[in-house]
Amino acid sequence: MSYNIDLSLVSSSQIEKTICQRIEQIRISRNITQKQLANEAGVSLKTITRLENGEGVTLNTFIRVISALGLIQNLEEMLPDPALQPLQLIRNSVKPRLRARPQADKRRKQDWKWGDEENKT
Repeated sequence: MSYNIDLSLVSSSQIEKTICQRIEQIRISRNITQKQLANEAGVSLKTITRLENGEGVTLNTFIRVISALGLIQNLEEMLPDPALQPLQLIRNSVKPRLRARPQADKRRKQDWKWGDEENKT
């Protein structure tokens, strides 16, 4: 079964279904039963069945199952640490971002006037 789909073009429910199918195939390829995975993850057999059927589970359960399958390092790849390295901070003298700010609309700055300009005709 191939899972080569562009996840940016599908709905969140389709992404969830794809992830759940991948988890099931990984479990099967490692010759692990649902019951064994449930015991290793510390969840019920019904929870594993719901997960593999794409019926939704909590984030905590998802993390426990991923960890039981030995895939926890994949979360690091999915969500890399956004912090800059300390040496880069010294070299660039850049403070780490504490909050996000929307981009300023450049057109508004160009169209803005004081209002007391004289019209020369």
